[in-house]
Amino acid sequence: MTATDRRAETRPLQPPYLLTAGTDHRGVVMGVIADASTAVVELTVHGSWSEQLGRQVTAGLRLCLAGPSAAIIIDLHELGDRHGVSQPFWLAAEREARLGSTPVQIALCAPSSTRLDYRLRSLDAAQPPVFATMPEARMTIAGRLSRTQRVQARLAPRPSSVRAARDLVTRACQVWRLSELHRDAALVISELATNAVEHAGTDFVVTASTDSRRLHLAVRDSATHYPHLNKPSNDRQAASNKRGRGLWIVHQATTAWGAMPTRGGKVVWATVSPASDSYRHT
Repeated sequence: MTATDRRAETRPLQPPYLLTAGTDHRGVVMGVIADASTAVVELTVHGSWSEQLGRQVTAGLRLCLAGPSAAIIIDLHELGDRHGVSQPFWLAAEREARLGSTPVQIALCAPSSTRLDYRLRSLDAAQPPVFATMPEARMTIAGRLSRTQRVQARLAPRPSSVRAARDLVTRACQVWRLSELHRDAALVISELATNAVEHAGTDFVVTASTDSRRLHLAVRDSATHYPHLNKPSNDRQAASNKRGRGLWIVHQATTAWGAMPTRGGKVVWATVSPASDSYRHT
């Protein structure tokens, strides 16, 4: 690993966190799929295990952990690791996610009767759950996630849906006693829903969830193009550029925001936090 690589791995991330499939000269090395709320993210690793592949996976995991993901399922069926030498890497990744400031579950899906599967399952200490198939992993992880702190609605691509999205978030803030976050949350969800109506033009799913302190918002649509933030040079320019101003409002009103691919589209997410532990981006 070069000094540049080490600096890249330790450099603080800055929003927006735009997570895409990882590629190299041979093609896709890491596929990414999120659900509509980004609560569960699936990473599929392709190719022979190497230090370079590990760095690409690490970069993807960092972006996942920066968002509101509650669980990450890592599919290792397409990973070439005949002798299971990548085992310490997966254990370290699981430990970092579990012990982070916002704990995230990591589950591994590895082909049965392989050296890697044996090494992952034969530990005496605590280990990440290992599944033989992705359907088994999805079902188990879904059963472990709490549904009491999440609300969701599917909306049509029409202007009235922006108000419906804002009303959903308003009710969520009231029920969860997050009145301090209501103003910023209403601004953010209005902009995300407006982008879905005006630029995606498809049905979209709005999700609000909370960890009892922060509010996580997500809008999933069927367009694949990601939002692009154009920083305004002054307030007059921001006022004249409606699209850029909308994303700039999201950027300033949140502590984190980004986008992930979904099956047939994308999900744009944002986290709104109390003033006591939040900051505004510049």
